[in-house]
Amino acid sequence: MPWGPDMHDVILVLDSGSSSLKFAVYEMAVGSAPLSRLAHGQVEGLGAHPHFTAFNAEGHRLDDSLLPVDGSANPHEQAMGTVLAWLQAHRDGTHRLVAAGHRVVHGGMLFASPVRIDGEVLLQLDTLSSLAPLHQPPALRAIRALQAKLPELPQVACFDTAFHRTQPEVAQAYALPRSLSDEGIRRYGFHGLSYQYISQTLPQFLGEKASGKVVVAHLGNGASMCGMQGQRSMATTMGFTALDGLVMGTRCGNLDPGVVLHLIDQKGLSPAQVSELLYKQSGLLGVSGLSSDLRELLGSDTGAAQEAIELFVYRAVRELGSLAAALGGLDALVFTAGIGEHSAEVRQRICEQSRWLGIELDPQANAQHGPCITAAGSPVSVWVIPTNEESVIADAVARVVLGSVA
Repeated sequence: MPWGPDMHDVILVLDSGSSSLKFAVYEMAVGSAPLSRLAHGQVEGLGAHPHFTAFNAEGHRLDDSLLPVDGSANPHEQAMGTVLAWLQAHRDGTHRLVAAGHRVVHGGMLFASPVRIDGEVLLQLDTLSSLAPLHQPPALRAIRALQAKLPELPQVACFDTAFHRTQPEVAQAYALPRSLSDEGIRRYGFHGLSYQYISQTLPQFLGEKASGKVVVAHLGNGASMCGMQGQRSMATTMGFTALDGLVMGTRCGNLDPGVVLHLIDQKGLSPAQVSELLYKQSGLLGVSGLSSDLRELLGSDTGAAQEAIELFVYRAVRELGSLAAALGGLDALVFTAGIGEHSAEVRQRICEQSRWLGIELDPQANAQHGPCITAAGSPVSVWVIPTNEESVIADAVARVVLGSVA
């Protein structure tokens, strides 16, 4: 079935992981109306048991099918072919695919805004793969897979690091020899597409205080915080890589670099083994020994599970205080992403341990997931605002490729 009547040009938004390819389809509106999402879905289990699902704008399932394992060296080619074939089958002839946008985690020092992808850009993105080894290579595989199937289709890279380039130089610096800093070893920050979306929506919730001192907590399997002023990034918890800062599902967060030296020198681990340990075996999973899913840990009565939750909250509270110090105060706190949007208990623990900042939680509003979860008259307001990274990508594609302001 088609998505609906009176279709026009559409934009494909892609977010590629090591074993998945998420997609969304946005319709180009007439005039200055915003883009609207027509459909979304994903291919998961790439390289093992690929499974395709798709939904329409209302969330009704349009497709749910298992795919054959093709044994390709680039399973994203199969995934991309599945998505494109599905798009072809579900369009009604009154619209066409005009461009695609990709979430690309790392733009390094080279890219501070969305960019149309050509051969030179693709080579530059390749050089940044070591800075985001879990995220960059899958995105590049998806870009190349789409190029192979639709070589004339314009593609745009949208960067998770770009939003943080507004930070003062001191917030981006490490105390390393200047030669290393000049080579690009500095604090980049991530989750920028999510923070950009939240920054754009702040006036709807905070009014004039949207330009004030706001900390946004993007809490999910990957987690970070960003301190904003004037709706621009001023400081963030992640640094050179997406390992830094908060405790995450399987990532360690803040870590004394001496631990890495110890693991190599005293434990005999190779760099690859250290990477595997810090990226995939640590965080909530490592501390609990049970799961990387906070929901499962909240439902567990084991001591290790509770310790993992306590550490997650403790690190969030410490980083919130740090960002408030960097901003010189705090007007509002925003929770977003999977845990931030859906876990009332985690929000409650963080807010109660941050009362000294002027946060007075409203338990009933928090249980109902907001949007405002603080009591009337609370010196600092706290909000729950769902994020929407894919809409940021779609808007960027419309501007970069099509010259419109969506």
